[in-house]
Amino acid sequence: MTDALAIKGLAVVFDDFRAVDGVSFSVREGESFGLVGESGSGKSTVLRAVAGLAPIADGTISIGGETISHARSKSFYRRVQMVFQDPYGSLHPRHTIDRALAEPLAVHGIGDAERRILKALDEVGLGKGFRFRYPHQLSGGQRQRVAIARALILEPSILLLDEPTSALDASVQAEVLNLLEDIRRERGLTYVLVSHDLAVVTHMCERLLVMQHGRPVELLTSADLAARRIETAYTRELMVASQGFRREA
Repeated sequence: MTDALAIKGLAVVFDDFRAVDGVSFSVREGESFGLVGESGSGKSTVLRAVAGLAPIADGTISIGGETISHARSKSFYRRVQMVFQDPYGSLHPRHTIDRALAEPLAVHGIGDAERRILKALDEVGLGKGFRFRYPHQLSGGQRQRVAIARALILEPSILLLDEPTSALDASVQAEVLNLLEDIRRERGLTYVLVSHDLAVVTHMCERLLVMQHGRPVELLTSADLAARRIETAYTRELMVASQGFRREA
């Protein structure tokens, strides 16, 4: 079976700083794959490199067995879409939700916009009543649902998720994560999920890559993580940190 996404020896350099160095992994079609690490580990930069938003100094990125060039084509963005961490920052404050969802359809010359917009809103649990609202009129969870709808409206096969729930309250996080999981199963999508929260990754992903200082540390399954079958000290430290504060008896 051809991998949906394959990354080999990826390096991203900003001036003299190597933000990503020698990262390799592959994601099967329909799989949800996690990238985990502390802030500054390079995990979000990997997603941005895949999306064409960060400069690639070395390595290759392949989609469906086809190596992609540094300049992304329109057809690439029909297949690969990204949901960013901050839903308010990724939505234009003066554009209605209708306009935000119509824009990618117009860019790609896709017709039947009204039906597609209504379908996208329904799919993320908002409905047509939200169509002509502005981002400031929505809650954080509702804005993130709009961002997900905008990514899905082009019917991509791969979704890049950059900490999609970290800016949300705990109860809203669970709703959005369950929504994303339902959509993946219904559409057979491939996810690459970035998170610093091991609990989120264990819930959402079959496999994950732990990163530190821009480099890969450990590749393991969510079952290995849940059973604490961990080989590196850094992954153990992440697991302890994800458990949060505990008061001594």
